[in-house]
Amino acid sequence: MTELLSAPAPTLVVVDLAATVRYQGASGDFNPLHHDPAFAAAAGYDRPVAVGMHLAGLMSTWLTGWCDPDDVRRFAVRFRAPVLVGDAVRVGGEVVERRWAEDGERLVVSLWCRRVDDEATAVTGEAECLVTDGRTS
Repeated sequence: MTELLSAPAPTLVVVDLAATVRYQGASGDFNPLHHDPAFAAAAGYDRPVAVGMHLAGLMSTWLTGWCDPDDVRRFAVRFRAPVLVGDAVRVGGEVVERRWAEDGERLVVSLWCRRVDDEATAVTGEAECLVTDGRTS
């Protein structure tokens, strides 16, 4: 049971322009704030701003690298601070609670995405994962 309560180490990701543009294409969010340096500068930013849902996707990727995607029962995020293209972020989380539901034991995981340069938390979240066969993955 100890390994269930120990989430994996955080993941380090550099938010690059190519990944941002690919995410914009996949999501249909073509706001120039996310890819155009001149537009971002006019809005008061040094560089384009990362797409918030892309950061949420990085958090879900970290989660489903540990918990089977079919076992995720809830996933919620809250955007707290901007991340700029070129920033390095650390994505991770920790198990904060075990609870029982009709479908079995669940782990509640507190999630976060933090900028590496100043440790500002850009995105927070929470997920519930069903424990299957005595393991999370």
